[in-house]
Amino acid sequence: MNEWPNGWSGDQSGNRYGRGSSADPEGARAMPQVRRDAAPGYQRHEPPLPPSMSPRGGAGVPPQQSQGYDDAYDGYNTGQVYGGGGGRGGGGHDDGYGGRPRPRWGRRIKWTVLTLVAVLLVGSVATYFWADGKLRRQVDLSKVIDRPATGDGTNYLIVGSDSREGMTAADKKKLHTGSAEGKRTDSMMILHDGSNGPTLISLPRDSDVEIPSFVGSDSGKKYPGTGRHTKLNAAYAEDGPELLVRTVESNTHLHIDHYVEIGFAGFANIVDAIGGVELNIPKAFKDKWSGADFPAGKQTLNGQQALAFVRTRHAFAGSDLDRTKNQQKFLSALASQTATPATVLNPFKLYPTMGAGLDTLVVDKDMSLWDLGEMFFAMKGVTGGEGKSMNMPVSGSTGGNLVWDKAKLQQLVQQLNNDEKVTVSGN
Repeated sequence: MNEWPNGWSGDQSGNRYGRGSSADPEGARAMPQVRRDAAPGYQRHEPPLPPSMSPRGGAGVPPQQSQGYDDAYDGYNTGQVYGGGGGRGGGGHDDGYGGRPRPRWGRRIKWTVLTLVAVLLVGSVATYFWADGKLRRQVDLSKVIDRPATGDGTNYLIVGSDSREGMTAADKKKLHTGSAEGKRTDSMMILHDGSNGPTLISLPRDSDVEIPSFVGSDSGKKYPGTGRHTKLNAAYAEDGPELLVRTVESNTHLHIDHYVEIGFAGFANIVDAIGGVELNIPKAFKDKWSGADFPAGKQTLNGQQALAFVRTRHAFAGSDLDRTKNQQKFLSALASQTATPATVLNPFKLYPTMGAGLDTLVVDKDMSLWDLGEMFFAMKGVTGGEGKSMNMPVSGSTGGNLVWDKAKLQQLVQQLNNDEKVTVSGN
């Protein structure tokens, strides 16, 4: 008597492939691709397949066309059930056997790139409107009368004022600015941006100029010219930026396209925001009035030191002319070290720098953020490539005021208006 279960007895008449007490063949239960009606004893409903598609002939057969249980089992041995047709270990695509699809990296990369572009676009637009809204467009150049014709290129009048707006008593003491009321021009420069490289021309504040006829910026009243001569910075003190522009245009016959002004506090804050400006000072000097105390050599100036450096005049024998050269040198270094990928691509530096400058910047009503950016990069190019920096040519002095060289001035203005390379030299 056989004590083994029927499924293990080798009995050819029973369920020789059964498992335990189950009456179903193993292939029918565990292999859904094997059809129950293909087992012995069931009637086949499909027409017989050609020999070329027989599993024994090596051709892959879809599950619904299996040639019976024996054939399916034989196909299992030859890789037809699990190894054929591109299942889990086959072609790598989802073929209905439960295989996992291959990751679509192309689509993932595309959507990642599109998302990054969208974020950058939204961030750039938001930054533009944020910065544009901070510009203080307070100067109305339409009030300037009898203006010279516009030449080629763009001319910016850049003014550093001694405005103490927003400064505390501690700030004034720290920066050695004093507590004078009102504001005056501490430095003035014309920046010409054209096709032959930028040119930066310093206008000494002690320059002897004639105050022309003008219209009051607040009163709207017209004041006729009387031939009165005074220092250039007196024009700003008398009636603000509009009269300063009018006086510069009248005495140079050069059209000013845009006006930019920054005060003491804003200047120092910009320098601190970028982490200081590296400068090589060829000769040590001190000035108790500005707080300057610099050794010779390469060094990094913070905001307080930078302001002292550009304001110093009593330490130099040439007085205002030497000071304007220092101002040009520092501003070019500031622009060069600010317009770098380390600042522009770093939001932790870019936003504080822009905020520090834009909060205190005063510009004309037609100045756009794009115009301001072009001015900034033109300033950076002054010391590189075809850029040029110079003082206004001076021929002498009268009553302590510096007299401009009229012949050189006429040649300089002609070259700027025609956007030619400047060959005139200054003092």
